Amino acid sequence: MENIVDSLTDATRPTFLIGEVPPMEGTTPGAAQEICTKFVNRARSIPVDGYIIYDIQDEESRSSEPRPFPFRQLTDPSGYAALVRATSGKPTVVYKCIADNEFENWLQRCENVHGHQAINVVGRASSKGDIKQIGPSMNEAMAIVQDKSNLAFGCVCIAERHTQEYAQSRGHAAPREHENLLRKQAAGAQWFISQAVYDPIPTVALLRDYAAACKERGLKPKKIVLTFTPVSRPKTMNFLHWLGVQVPEETKNAILEQETPQQRVDKSVQLLCDCLDYILTETKSLEVPIGISVESVSIYKAEINAVHELFAKLQQRVLDARNLRWTVQWIDIALPRRPSQSNLSIVQASPRQHIKTNDDKESSTSSNISLMHEPFAMLALGATIMAIGVIIGSKFH
Repeated sequence: MENIVDSLTDATRPTFLIGEVPPMEGTTPGAAQEICTKFVNRARSIPVDGYIIYDIQDEESRSSEPRPFPFRQLTDPSGYAALVRATSGKPTVVYKCIADNEFENWLQRCENVHGHQAINVVGRASSKGDIKQIGPSMNEAMAIVQDKSNLAFGCVCIAERHTQEYAQSRGHAAPREHENLLRKQAAGAQWFISQAVYDPIPTVALLRDYAAACKERGLKPKKIVLTFTPVSRPKTMNFLHWLGVQVPEETKNAILEQETPQQRVDKSVQLLCDCLDYILTETKSLEVPIGISVESVSIYKAEINAVHELFAKLQQRVLDARNLRWTVQWIDIALPRRPSQSNLSIVQASPRQHIKTNDDKESSTSSNISLMHEPFAMLALGATIMAIGVIIGSKFH
């Protein structure tokens, strides 16, 4: 199995990820395995480097507006990510919010029990009231990861904070999100993953300022994975707004004025492709490595199905932007033996049992990306019959 850290820290190639959330707390081990298997079976024909497993928090302090989708406590992201890894043969990036008094103990389980290599450290939602802080500060959390584990970590990148309006609301003369990236980079962050992108303007501005600041300081920019999510309903659009995602009014109207959910999600896919095209064009001279992540933030079928189409279109654009020749093919990979039912307790809120990843292996076809440092490199994805994968070479003439 490829080390996801190698992909995320390799500036010579893009990284491609799909995001997923754990099942609800209280889900039985058998049901969790069924959910995981269904997700893996749907996603294995997508040529990804790995999966993001999110840590979903209530975030009551995020907004005074009601949460469009009611919060439900989910199982531990580290335990479920281990199940996804064992079932798919693909590595995972585990999100972890710092609002946890057991943060250090969680790190030990993540590394030593579940065997993960990469996490994304996420700050708590901005407090709008006098709320007692739970868990370490962001700086403390990054120091704990660095000093008390062997885990590689990244952080979140929020382009909406890199606007003049946001800067002025915080008493600053100019946007400063690029300085946050540099601070986290200095603390050990090896990559950044954005929240959902719908407005390309702040993202372009952030990438430009980050690249310039790195050049000024003699630093190599870290990879920034841009996240995209399709929308088919007004409720999902409202949820993105609640999460702090900036959607231009004309973009919002262009999507929601469509008559059916399928037409709306198709329009969102088109506009997100246009959004990425703009970002790639405006930042092509920068030396900031780019990656792509696609997720659905709802349980609506149209949006879940659109993740695959959107991923394929965005991936093609990123690869085409390299001006290199590429194609896709499938390969067979060896999976670790899946955990027995007795070991499926890893998905519970406080996992204690270790997933078996010994040398006993079963053969399977599954997604696998391997971009090699040769004139020709291969992005491979497993499929039983059809060949879809990547070979990088010289530009077509």
